[in-house]
Amino acid sequence: MALKPLHDRVLVRRTEGDEKTAGGLIIPDSAKEKPSEGQVVACGEGARKDSGELIEMAVKTGDTILFGKWSGTEVTLDGEELLMMKESDIMGIIE
Repeated sequence: MALKPLHDRVLVRRTEGDEKTAGGLIIPDSAKEKPSEGQVVACGEGARKDSGELIEMAVKTGDTILFGKWSGTEVTLDGEELLMMKESDIMGIIE
């Protein structure tokens, strides 16, 4: 990966959405909603307080996370679509 997020930013790969409904109907790509779940690809080192003290990140590379529907900025790296977002946009870690 040629991109390292700075400060409290996180690079996320979205998980794939469902291909079928609960009833078995196949959902076409044009009708799929983008999932609000993904895997952390890379993290910055964390934010800093006014005093300069580092605030550690709560997430780490490899965590599966839940984020808001409109969170992040889409970034294309090596032909792959990823999201860059602030750690505060992350709602939780899925265990």
